[in-house]
Amino acid sequence: MSIPTLIGAPFDGHSSFRRGAAAGPSGIRDALNSSSTNSWTEKRRDVAVGSVVHDAGDIDAGGQAEDVAIDAAIDALLERGGRPVVLGGDHSITYPIVRAIARRHGPLHILHFDAHADLYLEYDGDRFSHACPFARILEAGLAASLTQVGIRTMNDEQFRQVERFGVEVIDMAGWHRGRRPAIQEITYLSIDLDAFDPAFAPGVAHREAAGLAPRDVIDIIQSLPSTLRGADVVELNPACDPLDITSVLAAKLVKEIVGKMLED
Repeated sequence: MSIPTLIGAPFDGHSSFRRGAAAGPSGIRDALNSSSTNSWTEKRRDVAVGSVVHDAGDIDAGGQAEDVAIDAAIDALLERGGRPVVLGGDHSITYPIVRAIARRHGPLHILHFDAHADLYLEYDGDRFSHACPFARILEAGLAASLTQVGIRTMNDEQFRQVERFGVEVIDMAGWHRGRRPAIQEITYLSIDLDAFDPAFAPGVAHREAAGLAPRDVIDIIQSLPSTLRGADVVELNPACDPLDITSVLAAKLVKEIVGKMLED
């Protein structure tokens, strides 16, 4: 059995508007280790780091390009028998993570929670912007399917990308009407914290009103297949997080993801 392993990707060099997501891994770990709560999931599984869960620390780029360093670190983690739960960092980290996992396991069935589709061909001249990871993933054939939930900012360019690649989009209007993702084959989970309504997750750089509630996403995590190959929780910006509201939510999501992996 592969071991759920936390690994931080403290990078925000491809962020737009406001940086600060590089501090996300430390913010999530602080919330995970806080004495204000415990290490148990809602399904009564203890996910304390050091017992059934490992923490591989943070990825150090060491002068390499961020995507090269992330790819190499995830590849090494997989080689050691780890199953990555990656703490972001901005959403640009998802492309090299998926690239490393798909190289071993083939194209992934990806479930993506976000306010934004992140399907731009390029953004502000940057093909590897945090607004572009799923365009790169789809172009490279790394996704067997992509389902996006919580979207509420799509423009014409991204609609064209959805049609080009056959992406399933459950926007917030569809969610409100009762649409839900098919989850039988999900093998990778990516959660951008701005998928949530800012009332629940103010600590992000790109707040977008009228989003998801935590219960919505936790219920889906708990119903996913236990054979997730990996996951990420991204875009926590502690500088924008009053009272650590968003870091506490991120830590809870991480615990529930790890708990799901341990069911395998």
